[in-house]
Amino acid sequence: MAWVRAWRAGVVPFDEVTDEITNGEEHLASDVPGTWRDVPLREALPIFAKLHPDDIRLVLPAPGDPRGLPGPGPLTGAALLTGEAVVTGAFGLVPEVCRHTSGSGVEFETVLWRVHPIEQTGFNRGFQVSPAEAEAELTTALAEATTQLTRLDVAHWRPELAGALAQLRRPDSTANLPPGFDPRSRRLFARASVLDQVLALAEHTAPGGAVNGYEAQQRDTALRPLTAACRRALVAACNAPLSA
Repeated sequence: MAWVRAWRAGVVPFDEVTDEITNGEEHLASDVPGTWRDVPLREALPIFAKLHPDDIRLVLPAPGDPRGLPGPGPLTGAALLTGEAVVTGAFGLVPEVCRHTSGSGVEFETVLWRVHPIEQTGFNRGFQVSPAEAEAELTTALAEATTQLTRLDVAHWRPELAGALAQLRRPDSTANLPPGFDPRSRRLFARASVLDQVLALAEHTAPGGAVNGYEAQQRDTALRPLTAACRRALVAACNAPLSA
């Protein structure tokens, strides 16, 4: 929701927000106050209209790391299950990917953003890591993971993963934040976005059974700190202060 924050900061017009978020996909919103049915995301965005951009936060929680979420409740449970949420002091939105099959058998997806009220007003959203700190952590985690994966001879059984990790030292990513974010945050977001794609690739084992159980466990152990650093980098970049 970096584009929503940029809209509230007055650096991008409202009309651009939905197109940038949906990227051609169908996004709906459910349980929006004042509505009784699912509505297009554009019709739900006005619930952010009175909020300061610093009151809108991206959260990427994981099991054992619920920072940025309120206490136990529907919002926290849904966000931990999905791994993503947008949180304010009064409500939160959690995206849910819904898969459908048309009458002709064509499969397609929609994204449903479910609105959850937050009863615990003024809850502590947790320590906010700065882009500078997140960038340093990401650099260290990447170096350590690359060293361990080289030791595991990852290039032998997953050459595309090894090549992608090496390419991260000079990332060429089209992923970018909207206007208003400083150069460090933009650079961090671009790098973490590339890394996020690499880690998605790493979730799959090599074809033909080239990796045994022990090797897979060692790979997961090597990538776990890097995955956490990537999540924190994306959050730090998207939640960084904006300038008009």
